[in-house]
Amino acid sequence: MQTEKIPFNLILGKMIVTKEGKRLGCVKDVTFETRSGELINLVVKDSTIYTKNLNLEKSSFGELLIPYSAIIAIGDFVIVSEEDLI
Repeated sequence: MQTEKIPFNLILGKMIVTKEGKRLGCVKDVTFETRSGELINLVVKDSTIYTKNLNLEKSSFGELLIPYSAIIAIGDFVIVSEEDLI
């Protein structure tokens, strides 16, 4: 299966929602492994109150991180699996 490549600038600012439709915030940045280019996390900006119920890791700057493995799809929104965040 081949995956479509999406430029970084098209991901920035997209709303992050769960597959149930709960808004988590917007994409501020991404973290990745410099040697392989593998995506690690999405950095969340403008996080909603709903993120308080999730067990999300924080960056050294206190920003919420959503693991790349939780991403289901990227289109108009970044859709994540809530089960992978708890």
